[in-house]
Amino acid sequence: MARLLQSRELKKDQFAGPSDEFSNEVELLAKIDHRNLVRLLGYTDKGNERIIITEYVPNGTLREHLDGQHGRTLDFNQRLEIAIDVAHALTYLHLYAEKTIIHRDVKSSNILLTDSYRAKVSDFGFARSGPSDTEKTHISTKVKGTAGYLDPEYLRTYQLTPKSDVFSFGILLVEIISARRPVELKRAAEERITIRWTFKKFNEGNMREILDPLLEDRVDEEVLEKLLSLAFQCAAPTREDRPTMKEVGEQLWEIRKEYGKSVRRA
Repeated sequence: MARLLQSRELKKDQFAGPSDEFSNEVELLAKIDHRNLVRLLGYTDKGNERIIITEYVPNGTLREHLDGQHGRTLDFNQRLEIAIDVAHALTYLHLYAEKTIIHRDVKSSNILLTDSYRAKVSDFGFARSGPSDTEKTHISTKVKGTAGYLDPEYLRTYQLTPKSDVFSFGILLVEIISARRPVELKRAAEERITIRWTFKKFNEGNMREILDPLLEDRVDEEVLEKLLSLAFQCAAPTREDRPTMKEVGEQLWEIRKEYGKSVRRA
């Protein structure tokens, strides 16, 4: 039975509200049912100890795979499939869950992989229900998330929307393509913020320099251009300029089809 479960102890500040708010949030998340979301199986809430119990996902995190910790490099098709899985998970949270849910901490270390390299989004410690009033476009809340993935508009205004997850996904997509972390302080100054470095390389026409150097697949220039353009759309500074996650998923499907055709042509 232990192999089927994994647990995560929560930091106290992840649930700063009273215990009944924590319980309500867990109850909400327990109703989520999607193949690309880690299933919540239970929790404990005793004193300062709050532990989430989820299904067991055996193949580590996406970040571990991008770091080469599992002995092999993800091929380009697997990376596309993982991106599509995450897009589907976020689309479900934003549009098809009982209430709109904003994950608020989309990042590679929160993407777990199965033995067949299917992605499951995990860690709902910062998740929030979206606006319940149909006239509202956002909820106002203090900033939570991970540096490098945070929506700059949310940082500036404290207004959280599903488009905040879209921004994080854009950063994640660049990470999937390049294997670089969003912020790499040990690099030269012009390379430390990966999205800026990527955008510069893209504009200079040096897209191939963005690709993970360990990637052995031949990637068609047009496919790479469309994928990077989508990442930049997602990571637009203002939310009005970002697509919805549903639109992102649809674009990724088209890019995957195009990649399949390019491989067959080659």
